[in-house]
Amino acid sequence: MLAQPELSSGLSDKPGWTTQRYAVAAANPLATRAGQEILQKGGSAVDAAVAVQMVLALVEPQSSGIGGGAFLLHFDGHRTQAYDGRETAPALATPGLFLDATGQPLGFMEAVLGGRSVGVPGALCMLYLAQQQHGRLPWKMLFEPAIRLAKQGFAISPRMATLLSAEQSLKSDPVALAYFYDTLGKPWPVGHVLRNPELAAVLQAIAQRGPDALMRGAVAQALVKKVQSHAHGDTHAGSLALADLAAYRAIVREPLCFDYPVSQTARALRICGMPPPSSGTLAIGQILGLLNATQGADQPLAQGLPNAQWLHLYTEATRLAFADRAQYVADPGFVDAPAGNWSSLLAPAYLAGRAKAIQADGPAMQQAQPGTPGAVAVAYAPMPQQTEHGTSHISIVDAFGNALSMTTTIEDAWGARLMVNRGLGLSGGFLLNNQLTDFGFEPLGRDGAPVANRVEPGKRPRSSMSPILVFDNSSGKLVLSVGSPGGAFIIHFTAKTLLGVLNWGLNPQQAIALPNFGSLGGPLFLEQGRFPAPVVAALRARGHNVVETPLPSGLQAIERIPGGYLGGADPRREGLVLGD
Repeated sequence: MLAQPELSSGLSDKPGWTTQRYAVAAANPLATRAGQEILQKGGSAVDAAVAVQMVLALVEPQSSGIGGGAFLLHFDGHRTQAYDGRETAPALATPGLFLDATGQPLGFMEAVLGGRSVGVPGALCMLYLAQQQHGRLPWKMLFEPAIRLAKQGFAISPRMATLLSAEQSLKSDPVALAYFYDTLGKPWPVGHVLRNPELAAVLQAIAQRGPDALMRGAVAQALVKKVQSHAHGDTHAGSLALADLAAYRAIVREPLCFDYPVSQTARALRICGMPPPSSGTLAIGQILGLLNATQGADQPLAQGLPNAQWLHLYTEATRLAFADRAQYVADPGFVDAPAGNWSSLLAPAYLAGRAKAIQADGPAMQQAQPGTPGAVAVAYAPMPQQTEHGTSHISIVDAFGNALSMTTTIEDAWGARLMVNRGLGLSGGFLLNNQLTDFGFEPLGRDGAPVANRVEPGKRPRSSMSPILVFDNSSGKLVLSVGSPGGAFIIHFTAKTLLGVLNWGLNPQQAIALPNFGSLGGPLFLEQGRFPAPVVAALRARGHNVVETPLPSGLQAIERIPGGYLGGADPRREGLVLGD
């Protein structure tokens, strides 16, 4: 079975939503309403994103918050910018951070629990930087919805209750135990009104002082104390220090963009996303380019679903893309791009050559090898596949021509299972990320060469988060904002939605609702109960190791249509689209 970032909490049909002037899509209705409130007050897309994220920290703490990181792609009507709020490794982190005393990699949960896995949180610093450049309302106003909810309380949603009831390690943290559980140690049920006065106080401080209220002073001291003194029974607590928090800087990067021709509609599109340390845009771009090179992009849906032949081509393209991902992608501050440019991995000639490895009418390849884009000397060992988790996604367009796509995370559901509280007698607080487990646990390959995505001080771990903006290449106008949670499967969830809207002519809600599928280089995973038996049998006959399993994505998307916008939210989560 595939280890899921977050448990499935069922399907709920969504209608799709049409708006005229602006729209906000987020994973929880309370967060969406907070974004709408800010837009109604004349706020920008970034203003709304700040409000949405702060409410998500309260009502969806298992997925994201001020203790985590994020990527944000922003379009101001003329220019696209990529804001990197990814966590960083502490200055005292070592390449052997996740090796045991014998030099073997730790088990995933052993690595997650406790301070060792906590990276320097970057989401708040990133949002502040983006809001200073693109905000229209006062910073402090953006925190009002979250502070109000934290004080008054909110009803625990079915999804949060589902994940809380299945969680085994969170109650080992005394602060989390007192907040998420009753006096008998049972998780609070659906509908229980939960108040978080500690988070309200922290957010009030951030509203007044900006990120310094988190990264310096009393909150920073409480955060560092938590990381350095809690290891969930392991002797290896975290090394994160006050100096690491004070030194953190969000980065504005050039977005990674590529042209995407769609033969069915003769549209010339341009897809933009995050560059490394995200692997998402590169992998999605490679998959789409490889499908174009194999005619896979021209195949229509069969009775509303991808057919076996198309899924074969998609899976083979995926294997090639994930082989390159494992070989090359890591923090660009620490590794060089192949052939001197990350776009070398997306070059049509390179992908056409890679596509020759795909046998359209033949058996499935069992293992793909990385390619060689340009005159590149491979200096790194490929990173073995390991578990990735967590996350939430936000898409917003405002009334001023701005649009954004933001994916935000604390990594595993409930992060490192550490809740920060200043100890002033207020219940609650905020959870810390376990983002360092996105680094390769094994720092060296079998040949002794270093793994590109190994742990190093100050480094940002490789991510699969894939916030995407799509533009019409001729007019430059926005076409689509899209993204998803889901660990490494973010790549597949987002690619599926792009294909649905751009190639198959679906609206965002229809594309999101399509069954999920994908491979991380091994088995082909299909969303359980969503594909006909003949399709599964045909894939197995081609040599694919097919595993049917829940694949709970959390997609959000907003498409620009004549006269306004059409938004979609994932039926597998609690998301909602609102606007005017």
